[in-house]
Amino acid sequence: MKNIVSIMKLLSDPARLRILMILTKKELCVCQIMGVLGISQPLVSRNLKLLDDSGFIQSRKKGKLVFYSVQEKMPGINFKIAELLKDVLGNDPVLKEDLKSLRDCEEFQKKTGKCDMETFLSYIEKKRNKRSKEK
Repeated sequence: MKNIVSIMKLLSDPARLRILMILTKKELCVCQIMGVLGISQPLVSRNLKLLDDSGFIQSRKKGKLVFYSVQEKMPGINFKIAELLKDVLGNDPVLKEDLKSLRDCEEFQKKTGKCDMETFLSYIEKKRNKRSKEK
């Protein structure tokens, strides 16, 4: 029971839950997660550490970047909870917006070849302004 309580506490934080859900879709680096969620690097890194320590995610280093993904050999209870969350949250509007932001982030990186937060946020702001004018 102690393990379930700690997992539930871990996943009761919206940022951690959002991070876990987007990592079920794709491997990402910290700057991409920052761009998608719109939160600071220290907060992203802290939440990634907690998810990693609990056995939900794993990391790999490539040059200066660290990429995060869902743990390949996730403990049984973690796997069941992650699957349940993916099923239950499949149509959640916040997570749909996160996936849209992820596509924007990938588009930005293809155009610029950068993983630069300041430039990315400027790009997203311009794109959102353009969308709101079109409506």
